[in-house]
Amino acid sequence: MKKLLLLFLLTGMVATAQQNLTIEQATYGQYQAYAPKSLTAPQWRTDTKTITYLDNTYSKLMSRSEESNWEETTFLTKQDLTTALKAKFPSDYFSFQIFPYRYEWKDKNTISFEATGTNGTYLVLFDVEKKEVKHAVSFSKDAAQQTMAPNGTKAAWLNENNIVITDENGNNTNVTNDTDKGIVNGSDYVHRQEFGINKGMWWSPDSNMLLYYRKDETMVANYPLVNFGERIAKENDIRYPMAGMKSEEVTLVVYNVASKTKTTLKTEGPKEQFLTCVTWSPDNKYVFVGVLNREQNHLKLNRYEAATGNLVNTLFEEQASTYVEPLHNLTFLPNSNDKFLYRTEKDGYEQLYVYNTDGKLIKNLGYNDVVVMELLNFDAKGKTVFYVGTANNGLDRQLYQVNLKSGKTTQITNGSGTHSVMVSSDGSLALDSFSNTTTPNDVSIIATASKKATSLLKSDNPYTGVTELPKMELVTITAADGKTPLNGRLIYPGNFDANKQYPVMVYVYGGPHAQLVTNDWLGGASLFDYYMAQQGYVVFTLDNRGSDARGRDFEHVIHRNLGQNEMADQMKGVEFLKSKSFVNQDKIGVYGWSFGGFMSTSLMLNHGDTFKVGVAGGPVCDWQYYEVMYGERYMDMPQENPEGYEKASVVNKASKLNGRLLMIHGAQDNVVVQQHSMQFINACITAGKQVDYFLYPTHEHNVRGKDRIHLNHKIADYFDTHLK
Repeated sequence: MKKLLLLFLLTGMVATAQQNLTIEQATYGQYQAYAPKSLTAPQWRTDTKTITYLDNTYSKLMSRSEESNWEETTFLTKQDLTTALKAKFPSDYFSFQIFPYRYEWKDKNTISFEATGTNGTYLVLFDVEKKEVKHAVSFSKDAAQQTMAPNGTKAAWLNENNIVITDENGNNTNVTNDTDKGIVNGSDYVHRQEFGINKGMWWSPDSNMLLYYRKDETMVANYPLVNFGERIAKENDIRYPMAGMKSEEVTLVVYNVASKTKTTLKTEGPKEQFLTCVTWSPDNKYVFVGVLNREQNHLKLNRYEAATGNLVNTLFEEQASTYVEPLHNLTFLPNSNDKFLYRTEKDGYEQLYVYNTDGKLIKNLGYNDVVVMELLNFDAKGKTVFYVGTANNGLDRQLYQVNLKSGKTTQITNGSGTHSVMVSSDGSLALDSFSNTTTPNDVSIIATASKKATSLLKSDNPYTGVTELPKMELVTITAADGKTPLNGRLIYPGNFDANKQYPVMVYVYGGPHAQLVTNDWLGGASLFDYYMAQQGYVVFTLDNRGSDARGRDFEHVIHRNLGQNEMADQMKGVEFLKSKSFVNQDKIGVYGWSFGGFMSTSLMLNHGDTFKVGVAGGPVCDWQYYEVMYGERYMDMPQENPEGYEKASVVNKASKLNGRLLMIHGAQDNVVVQQHSMQFINACITAGKQVDYFLYPTHEHNVRGKDRIHLNHKIADYFDTHLK
């Protein structure tokens, strides 16, 4: 009897030990303490059936191979790297706190990584068999966007707005010498990083030429950001091209390392066009560029001769009544100089097409309504290619293999959920990390031919014994068009009682290139959503038409009419909520950031009878104050679409505000500049409407670091104060 009593007391202690999440845990816990167990920084070793990854201490590179039946062994240590670097650079001091997280396999015996010494930063090619440095290039610690040439003997980097090339002997060559800060060379911040741009410099495959962006923004208006960190506040000007105003002028330049000469590609046409899809040909002779007009409805894929800059041919043109949005560089087929993969949604879904360099379509590789989300490897013979694509109305991610000649597509993975996949260099094996709403993470090796899986790791629920997460379910709601199924996520309040009524927090984004509801662990939600549910809220999210992963027509309903169809769909979500007996229809609030801040404010003003409380972070308040590249894609110019801009503006609707609205903005926001919320606040003052406002003086578009805890606390307090 005493043993039973003791057992009862102990189990009771365990039960009461599970507390609600703290705001600190809710902010970073899902990425740190409560992240499902997984492999850290996994990579396939090139030309092998071996995977490598970091150990739990981040000090060793571990490996598993088919040859060893996937048993874990130590492959390299941070001490191996330190010893080799000290031998190569005896005058410098290296101390790795962890094994380089961003290591990358370049070939079977070589990894690349970045190292920091006392004297500077190094890009390193390391021989894993000999455990020695093959090549290394050093830079000043002030260097930015450094990129090593394929042969490892030199690297290009940015010294403010100019490009420098440094060889492995430490010799520097100044590629550009522009003194005007309005001329920016080699930066990835071209066209404000739209169109998939994440690089500003590209080495030719033979390492003999450097292709780079040259951006002239001297004609773009200066926009002042105020730095409050100094005793006398300092103005920090940025160049910000607003919709309908003068935009930057961009060219592409080829620098020949041997002759030190420059050749500008003759991308003739309007100076404010966009240059995208920048790709070297494998034979180093040509550069392919997607030339997109400012209206963003007409794309030309052009080939230019690298030596002269001359236009060789226009391979094809792509036009749309809405917009064309190129997002990816070309991918040449293995051992081919004249055939490549091109990704486009021109036929309804972003899919793969094989073209030759004369512009002839060789094969459409599209499969049903699958959207290609990530292009992976080819097989060893170059006959098939692997990619991760959507399934289950955009909720799932699966691995697909498609034959380049026949177009036959095979789904490799199974099990409804999210498969995050890396394919070996010969295509025979895939490392699959799988999760869904009931599976934190299952890691396995899949033989792509047989689809047979070998389990490597299964994660337990990381919240067991810590906290009990509220119930979550994925739901389907019909859009305002009466036919399109929309994906939603409903998180029930903690300690849910069906006989009670609860307040609601609708978390919204709603814009393009974002998907909030997914069939993975936590359903795509942040832990802050679960925190709010534990505080007694129904937390609801809906991916309306206009959001990501459902195809062209699903997204393009927003064209020239931002906010309208999105709000109509969100109100269908509200109808769903109001059909639930446990929802308090008089206590519905909404929260969102960026496009979600625009949506939150729009819903508060246009549907004030429904939404009683709102929080809008970094909100677009008037699209005429947003930048050219994103804003004009969806809305055209203000002078071309005045009705659309007027309808989308929340500034001219300030008089409709009835509930409690908190606006939050970063004073250093260079994406949605603070002028947006200032215009709205001023309109509220004019209309005699009270509105709450909070500024983060040092933050840009997102509130990061420890201040994120402060932000989440403020949001939770606002709902607790005004909605409960």
